[in-house]
Amino acid sequence: MHKNEQQVGKQGATPFAQTYFHGTKADLNLGDLIEVGYNSNFGQRKNAKYIFLTATLDAAIWGAELSLGEGRERIYLVEPTGEIENDPDLTDKKFPGNPSMSYRSVHPFKVVGEVTIWQAHPTDQVNAMKNALEKLKEQGINSLND
Repeated sequence: MHKNEQQVGKQGATPFAQTYFHGTKADLNLGDLIEVGYNSNFGQRKNAKYIFLTATLDAAIWGAELSLGEGRERIYLVEPTGEIENDPDLTDKKFPGNPSMSYRSVHPFKVVGEVTIWQAHPTDQVNAMKNALEKLKEQGINSLND
C-alpha cells in the first residue's frame, strides 16, 4: 500500500464534512448550540426530549415554516456533536426508509452557518399542512418524539 492509501478515512473534519439543516424561528449565532430541554417549537411546546436536523433543504424549510413563535423563519447549517437517529415521525412507521432524511438526537447541534436565501413553500400549501397537523392534534395523535 502507498502511504496515502493508509490515510483514507482517517482524517478529521474537512470543509466538506456532512452538514445538516435545522429550520426554526429562533435567532441563533455561529457557534451556538441547539440543545434539548427547551420548549419545543412544535406540538405541545413542552421541554423537548430530542432536537431535529435534516440533510434536505426542503425538510428544513418545512421546519422553519411550521415552527411556532413570532420570529423570522431561519434555516441554520448545523453539525451534530453526538449520535443521530432516524426521526420516527417521518420514517419507517409512516414512510418506508427515510425519504426526508430527517433525524433526531439528544446531543447538541452546533450552528456553523445560515442559509439566508431560500424559496418558501406556497402559502396555501403551508396553511394546508398546518391545518392537517391541527386535525391530528385534535384527534389526539401526537408525535412519537414527545
